[in-house]
Formats: sequence, C-alpha cells, structure tokens
Amino acid sequence: MPKMTGMRFVAEALRAYGTTHVFYVPQMLLETLVEMEGWGIRRVMTHGEKAAAYMADGYARASGRPGVCMAQHVGGSNLAAGLKDAFLACSPVIAMTGGPAPLARHRHAYQELEDFTQFEQTTKFNAHVDDVTRLPDLLRQAFREATTGAPGPVHLQMRGHHAEVAHAEADLNLLVEERFLRVPAFRPAAEAVQVEAALKLLEAAERPIIVAGGGVAWSGAQAEVVALAEKLSIPVATSLNAKGAILDTHALSVGVVGTYSRTSANKSVGEADLVFFIGSHTGGQVTARWQVPRPGTRVIHLDIDAREIGRNYPTELALLGDARTVLRQMIEAAGLGGKAKRTAWLARVRALVDEFRVAVAPQVNSDAVPMRPERVCREITEALPENGVVVCDTGHSGIWAGTMIDFTKPGQRLIRCAGSLGWGFPGAMGVKCALPDSAVVCFAGDGGFYYHLAELETAARYGINLVVVVNNNSALNQEIPHFDKAYGGDPTERGREMWGFSKVNFAQVAESLGVMGIRAETPAEMQRALKQALRANRPVVIDAVTDHRAFSPKTWTGA
Repeated sequence: MPKMTGMRFVAEALRAYGTTHVFYVPQMLLETLVEMEGWGIRRVMTHGEKAAAYMADGYARASGRPGVCMAQHVGGSNLAAGLKDAFLACSPVIAMTGGPAPLARHRHAYQELEDFTQFEQTTKFNAHVDDVTRLPDLLRQAFREATTGAPGPVHLQMRGHHAEVAHAEADLNLLVEERFLRVPAFRPAAEAVQVEAALKLLEAAERPIIVAGGGVAWSGAQAEVVALAEKLSIPVATSLNAKGAILDTHALSVGVVGTYSRTSANKSVGEADLVFFIGSHTGGQVTARWQVPRPGTRVIHLDIDAREIGRNYPTELALLGDARTVLRQMIEAAGLGGKAKRTAWLARVRALVDEFRVAVAPQVNSDAVPMRPERVCREITEALPENGVVVCDTGHSGIWAGTMIDFTKPGQRLIRCAGSLGWGFPGAMGVKCALPDSAVVCFAGDGGFYYHLAELETAARYGINLVVVVNNNSALNQEIPHFDKAYGGDPTERGREMWGFSKVNFAQVAESLGVMGIRAETPAEMQRALKQALRANRPVVIDAVTDHRAFSPKTWTGA
C-alpha cells in the first residue's frame, strides 16, 4: 500500500469516484483542495454552508452521482441543516466536516461545540473519522450508503476543527468500488410471480392509474413508465419529484398529484379503482395529506425500499425492486391488457384534463400588469428547449412550477425543493454544475431568493450560467390569506408588515454582483427576457414583477 497523507488520499479518492465539483466553505481539508488543482475537480467556494449543501444536493439530483460538500467544525450545524432537503429528496450527498479533538473536549476550546448528533436526523450514515487509517473504509462506506437502496446523504466528521486527522501519513489503499459511483448502485428485479399478479390486477381494473414518484427519476425509469402506460392504456399522474416522467402533452398525462397539484390529477387519482404507486413514499404531499387516493382504494406499490411499501396505504400487492428493472419485467410480460374496456375511463380522464385547461386559461393567457405568475409560467413553457431543466423553490414557486409549467419537449424535467425555502437558487447552481450544456432555469419567489442572494457573486465568479426567474411580488404572498384571516378581514395596511417586503429591483441587485439583470413588467417583456437570457451564456436574473394578490388554487380533495 502506498504511504500518503489523508489529505492526498481524500483528493485521489474523490477523483477516482468521478467527482467533478466540491462545494465548500473554508477551512476544511485545505491540502485536499490544493491537491485537486489540475485534476479536473472544480472547487466552488460558497458564501454559506447551507448553500454548499444545497449545491451538492442539486448536483446529485441532476447527475445521479454523489455531490460533495465540506465545512469546518464551527459550520457543521449549518451544513447539517442544509442536508435536510437532500434527506427528504433521497439525494446522495457526501458531507465532510471537522470535529472536536479529544484532548480539547470540555475545556472551552475555541468554537467548541459537539454537533455530530445533529447529523443523525439528516443522514443515512453518520460516522467519526478519528484515525487516518479509517479513511479508506469509511469513505468507501459513505459512497455505498449514499447510492444504495433509497439513496440519501451521509456525513463523515473528521477529528480536528479543520480535519487535522488527515494531516497524518499512513499506508492507505485506494480501492474504488465502481458500482457505487452513481444511483442506483443495484437494480434488483421483482419476483416473477408478483409481476404476473400485478399485471392481472392492472388488466382487470376498470379505472387504474399510475402515480410515478421520485424513485422513477432516481432509477431513470421515465421511458418505462410511459411504455407500460401505453401498453396497458393507463393514465399517469406524477409527484412533483417526477414531473417530466411523461410529457404534459401526452394523451395519458393528467399532471402532478397531491397538494401542489393539478385538479385533473387529483380528480383522476380520486376516481381510480386501482392506484399503482411507483417509487413513491406515499407521503402527505403526493397524496394531499392521505386524502388522494381515498383510504381503502386498492393499491399496488413498487419501491426499492421495503420499508416504504404499504407505509401509508395497505397494498393489494407489493413489488420490491428497482423501478426501471421491474417495469421492464412488466412490459415484457404484459399482453394487450384492458385497452378495449377502458375507453370510458380514458375519455373521463381526458375530460378532466380539458376541464382543468379551460379553468386556468384566463390566468395563463392573461395580459394583466402586474403579471400573473401563471402567465410567467407560460412564457417559461414556450422558451424552455429540449433537455431544459426547471429548478424551483417550495411554496408558491413549487405550486406554480408543478401546475402551470408544461413540459412539451423530450428530456425536460423539474427538480424541486424538498422542504426548505431558499433551496431553489443554490440548488439550481448545483444542477447547472452537473449539466453545463443544458438550459437550467430557476423559478423562485423573492422570499426564497433572498435567503442566498449572495450566491449571485458565486455564480458570476465561477461562470455558473443559469437563468434565475424571480417571481417578484414584494411579498411572502402565500402567507397573505392566513394573515387576512388572523386580522379578521382585509389587513392591507395593518398586516402588510407581517408578509410584505420593500420593493426591490433584483435586476439592479444582480448587476451589482456581476450577474446580468433584466427587469420584466409585462408578458411581452418576459418573453423577450427569456430569449435573451437563454442566449446570454452567462448567469442571468430576470426580475419578473407580479401581482402579490395572485394566489394558487385550492387543492382538490373531494372533501
């Protein structure tokens, strides 16, 4: 075994595992960062640890490879908080931090704080590296944990505030397990008898529907979902995580289901007599708090994680395996299915989709000033090229993106914030790092954009050429109805301080930080701004001025 420092070992290991970017806040593994110079690993220094974690998360979701982020010990708590989204999104992020030295514990050492346990709630695997000789096996384990089963973030805490444990030299054997370079590391098949049984249930159902979840995206099973749906004439709804698995223009597509949803999707799933969940946690968001489908609806559940099958909906039949592999099994084994007898069901589903389109058309086509967010989404729909990626924040941004942006061209997809407002912009930067040749459009509200506004300077410094569309209504407008109710009426003056911001021109802010800024106050200006931004080959902020009283539609639950 070659003798080397831990610092060099980490650098060589990351290169060997195919890492192209490391997102960090100094000071951590400094010699490792120096070793990376000239190796093709880009070192992206951010303005905060949460932003570094979000970028690594976006990178992982876009590439399917583990994203890497680092922070010194004092910033560990921020990094742990930033991993919450990666954990909720099952994203393979490898986080490395420093940690207290044993001889300094409980002595009021500078910046002494034990934050190791904070990572327990936001990671699949959380380990101490207290001796340099443990780096080879623990780093391998980190990659294994991050990419197997349901993927997720992991954390290695290295002894010393700046990972001084890695300064030591030892005989360190670099062994790269290529299987764990990306997600999914394994593609288990389902039992053949269960596949046959699932097909019989689907073929016998009068009103079956597929709900494609985030596991479809991680598995790369989008084409297989569409192929099975077409073979059996089954409509398809998606979670927000799986938007893009089927084009919104496809005859079998009903849209995003759940709380951030199209009414057509919720009604279709609500009327189904058999729901086929594929790669879904069946959590509160995708089921509108377990109301869609209604409890008691027959369910088939396919997932790579046995713990998730039947968690919220008792299953008629369970399929354990990788989504793409199992769907291919089903496609190969399926006959013509129940196409002929589903004419009425397919007609009903199309009627629900048409009904939704008619209902939202006035907003989608509105020429009002200030702009409607639905019209902004229409312009994004029309401007987004093939293989374009939309990245969105949570809250209204997620609702508008999921419901009002149509994916009409091959390869288009959505990557969304899984929980924490503010994720969208730095997450989109990570996506662009992973997909430098793809158009990446971040759709964020001004409230979310404010969280990590400083990273505009980072985008300019590294030439991370994404387009940020800021839905600028000078408000946290999702909160307005709640404060209206709290004030017992219309608190235009009294309550504005509870949800309102100062009027800010984000185009001017962007320009001051080295980023191209364009202000759009009308639909025509929005259209021109998107065309210009997508051609610019530099980071661009489009300040889209919208109506603060434009609220998302209420979620349909049938209640």
